[in-house]
Amino acid sequence: MDLNNMLSQLETTNAEEVEQLLRQYNRENSRIFAFDPKEEALRSKLCQNVLSVLGGQVQPSCQRTCLETLRILSRDKSVLAPVATREGMLTLGGMARLHDREEGGDNQRVSEEDTQSEEEERVVVEALKCLCNVVYNSPAAQRVSIEVQLAHGLCASLRTARTWHHEVGLFTLRLLFLLSALQADVRGILRRECHAVRLLTEVLEHILDVRWVGPYEVACPDSQALSMPAEDNERAMEALKALFNLTLSVSGEDDHQFRLITAILRHLLMLKTETEEKTEEAHSHAVNLLNNMPASCLDVLIDVPVQGGHENYGGKNMDAIQVLIDFMGKRIDKQGSNYKEGLTPVLSLLTEGSRHHREIRRFIKAQVLPPLKDVKIRPEIGTTTRNKLVRLMTHVDMGVKQTAAEFLFVLCKESVDNLLKYTGYGNAAGLLVARGLLSGGRGETQYSEDEDSDTEEYKSAKPFINPITGHVEEPMPNPIEEMTEEQKEYEAQKLVNMLDKLSRQNLIRPMGVRPDGKLAPLEETLCDLPEDNSDSDSD
Repeated sequence: MDLNNMLSQLETTNAEEVEQLLRQYNRENSRIFAFDPKEEALRSKLCQNVLSVLGGQVQPSCQRTCLETLRILSRDKSVLAPVATREGMLTLGGMARLHDREEGGDNQRVSEEDTQSEEEERVVVEALKCLCNVVYNSPAAQRVSIEVQLAHGLCASLRTARTWHHEVGLFTLRLLFLLSALQADVRGILRRECHAVRLLTEVLEHILDVRWVGPYEVACPDSQALSMPAEDNERAMEALKALFNLTLSVSGEDDHQFRLITAILRHLLMLKTETEEKTEEAHSHAVNLLNNMPASCLDVLIDVPVQGGHENYGGKNMDAIQVLIDFMGKRIDKQGSNYKEGLTPVLSLLTEGSRHHREIRRFIKAQVLPPLKDVKIRPEIGTTTRNKLVRLMTHVDMGVKQTAAEFLFVLCKESVDNLLKYTGYGNAAGLLVARGLLSGGRGETQYSEDEDSDTEEYKSAKPFINPITGHVEEPMPNPIEEMTEEQKEYEAQKLVNMLDKLSRQNLIRPMGVRPDGKLAPLEETLCDLPEDNSDSDSD
């Protein structure tokens, strides 16, 4: 459709003909995402004209068609200036029913929803979709959204979540997520003024059909029940993403609220969706949000008195921790995945849980680092979870490498000797350098005194284990066994000369370990040695 011709017709036709023209435009461009730069000015003018039509008295069917046109145009960042204004955002907010009407209260808004026709509901959905596109693509619209108090209108809508139809709820939550992700100021408004954390928690309770059986315990899902419907799962994911933004780097919040969220997330971890892929996605969002919870609240994951627990772990219920371990295993095995985004969150969560809760650490260690028996194979070779994690300790991504090493270190109660037993010095060197523990010792966290007993196989093989590689090596032939003393002296002098040359050319630099356990140039470590104050005449 020729835009010049279309714009001239829009200015001279009535509302019914305008609707027909826009419908034709929508059909032709519904799947267009890359636009002709030469027609940028024309598309911007079309945006302005469509907003003018929406500002008049037109039927819901015409409103819906206009909003569909705006949704298509809002894919183009360069033409959003007419929409990213106070008037434009107020128009879209009004169409989406996002006015913050405190005086009407919840009853008035419920009545509004009950009396909406199907066509009016489609208008609301299209307006929400437009707002999502506009807010995502236009920084100017993000700033205007603060001015028109869009966040307050969204939270007013959250209070009526029980009356939502699926798409209304989905795009309301998605818009809330986008605003909270793109504008730090909005996060503060949502938390302090709108109490959005509490509202979103209540929305999750409703979507997941939470039934409380204790202060922070949700009734176990019925194993015979059908999996969570796809629509409920979609809305839950958007709510989780918005909650993640609002709880990011927040301290001093109500501990009770965090514990409620943790309990709901435990319930979510125990649920299944229609597909394994969607279940993994749900668990991924749950893990991300759990990382924002204070470590002291993670006991909610295992403290479920009504459902009972394992005698070996102080009566604590480890079902949710098992789900997290299984999730970690899937992410490690995922071919071609981004470990930093996909794996490090669950490793960080399990690390903090293990650091602060003894039962969690003991349960995870029993599976990840079981007592050693076969020490003839290098720790990084094999298919066990331990083997895979040790391989990650030398990963090219520094964040992945550090997170995997820290996880294993905490499972070993931050004992250097225990860590080296399971990983070998070569794999653990990076962590030990970063923590200043090259000379041995422990980390700063205090752990219980219970010790893991070594197997008889390990005890018998321990004297023969190479501490660098962490396994028993086959005896190698001695290369200097058949050399004469003169040949040995010649080879030794040759090696010294080569090292001296590399050192003088700054290709290598001799290093040593300072008393604090950190690496430093050799000359500095020699200077730090304690002076010998003994009497030179003493024996």
